[in-house]
Amino acid sequence: MKKKLLLLIIGGIITFFSFFSLFQYIRIKTAKIEVTLKKNRQVEFNSKAKVSDFIKSMNGKLKKDEEIDTTKLGKKEVKFQFINDDNITVSYQYDIEVVDTVEPLIWLTSTYSVVKDSDINLVDQILCGDNYDERPKCYIEGEYDLTTVGDYPLVFKAEDSSGNKEQMPFTLKVYEQENKVSSSKEENFIDFSEVLKNYKTNKNKIGLDISKWQEDIDFQKVKDAGVEFLMIRVGGTRGKNGAYFVDEKFKQNMKEAKKVGLPVGVYFYSYADSSKKAKEEAKWVMKQIKDYDISLPIAFDWEEWEHFNTYHLSFFGLTSMAEEFVKEVEKKGYKGMIYGSKAYLENVFLDTSDDIWLAHYTNQTNYQKDYKMWQICSNGKVDGIKTAVDIDILY
Repeated sequence: MKKKLLLLIIGGIITFFSFFSLFQYIRIKTAKIEVTLKKNRQVEFNSKAKVSDFIKSMNGKLKKDEEIDTTKLGKKEVKFQFINDDNITVSYQYDIEVVDTVEPLIWLTSTYSVVKDSDINLVDQILCGDNYDERPKCYIEGEYDLTTVGDYPLVFKAEDSSGNKEQMPFTLKVYEQENKVSSSKEENFIDFSEVLKNYKTNKNKIGLDISKWQEDIDFQKVKDAGVEFLMIRVGGTRGKNGAYFVDEKFKQNMKEAKKVGLPVGVYFYSYADSSKKAKEEAKWVMKQIKDYDISLPIAFDWEEWEHFNTYHLSFFGLTSMAEEFVKEVEKKGYKGMIYGSKAYLENVFLDTSDDIWLAHYTNQTNYQKDYKMWQICSNGKVDGIKTAVDIDILY
């Protein structure tokens, strides 16, 4: 009797849930859906866009207004859920088109000078790149001869895979190499004490970035001069796809900096040509610094601008590569940073949420985006270092 009663109860529960599920299914299937989309559903490559950006009206409220991935050109299906006016969660989808309307960049002024008989590929020598296209079509219209001195009126043209075009008229000046007479003029240095006087506040620290080029350093004198931190080069690779090397003074600099109690970060000089390579470089850096106390950022320093065309990197690819390096070091608990000069940060690197180390040699930078550190000069002079040195401000 008890067994029969138990079976009846179980059967009743199953029946109840079956009817409830059926009710819910019918309720959702017959739920009122009224969504009006905007006519223009084109979005620029790598721009910020959310689900709501393309909805004109709807009978309810989005469950989550998610960001849409716009890093691939072409048609994209956007799926989302919203709660309608009857408090029923329903699904909907629409299509957008990701487009690229940005012209390629030609890094060129009105004149370009080349020494007679230079063994160069002029098209490769002049930076020509694109936000999306890794291999935009870049070429020069007009006749010129690198073996003959003269002025040649030319036009540099570029076109990307989306049909966006750019052109720059310029004069190629081929000149005879002159024997330069050595000058005894003394270099104009910026004294570290002047930077301290003009820029030090209670919200920043003034420091240096150093490498083997600063030779042997008296770290106690450096600290006594008011230096508050150091960015030390850990190393790099010997060119594109070259072997890794540790900076000749890295271990000595790390050891001596610790002795005098100066906080340090490090930077890596990169020749990476892909995100995969940048990730490998970050892992190599992790191995070199594992025995040291690194309290400041680890910076990615890529400066292969003279050979940029040969790397076949889009600006998106370059930025993604730098971000991959930062992501990898931050997985290990460090803070990452991207180094770049003002001009390249503004024109070549795309927007990023990663910290920026800005290089801009001026008394007052007009760089408009956020930055964590500012390399203010490369001709600094400080007691304890015989050579010129970069001076930095950390915020």
